[in-house]
Amino acid sequence: MPFTVYIIYSKKLDKYYIGYSDDFVVRLIQHNEGVSTFTSKAKDWILKYTEDFPSREAAHKRELEIKNKKSRKYIERLIDSK
Repeated sequence: MPFTVYIIYSKKLDKYYIGYSDDFVVRLIQHNEGVSTFTSKAKDWILKYTEDFPSREAAHKRELEIKNKKSRKYIERLIDSK
């Protein structure tokens, strides 16, 4: 089962959120419904970026790579590259 690393954006918060899931469409709905603690502060999350991986482990590793950069510029470059 493929896994997807995704980046979503809230205009209200002017923040990005990075995550991974085996069904990012359902996960995006959950983010907008307030299921996740961090993303529950807004209901306007939109999908900005995805990368697919063959395993949960590979997707989790990539999610951590992106998060460890701690750089909004890096995230925006990723989004612009697609």
